[in-house]
Amino acid sequence: MQFLHNDPSLKDRRRELRRNQTEAERVFWAHVRNRQFYERKFFRQYSFGPYILDFYCPTLKLAVELDGGQHDLPDARAYDSARSEYLQAHGIEVLRFWNHDVLEQIQSVLDKLDASRPPDKITPPSLLKR
Repeated sequence: MQFLHNDPSLKDRRRELRRNQTEAERVFWAHVRNRQFYERKFFRQYSFGPYILDFYCPTLKLAVELDGGQHDLPDARAYDSARSEYLQAHGIEVLRFWNHDVLEQIQSVLDKLDASRPPDKITPPSLLKR
């Protein structure tokens, strides 16, 4: 594999996924886009190696995956586990949230995301916004 980040061969698929995002992805994106989450840049449908991540923050090396019920099936759990292991082997932390939680409890999801964020050593917390 020549491209580790945003492989051009996956560009059309990434674009299609952005155009056809789920309601949970829309809600989550509304809270993290434009550096709204502690001034950190998130990307939608970012490819890393052979995988397309729902959301990725390069400065935090953090992937956020939003999962529907199909991810609770045995084959999907095995695939997701292998995918997470691959990303973790490349130093990327993976956080998974159920679509239902994003839609019904977005603040709880953002709080969990915040808890996973390393302390910001450059910008004083009083200057950070969420």
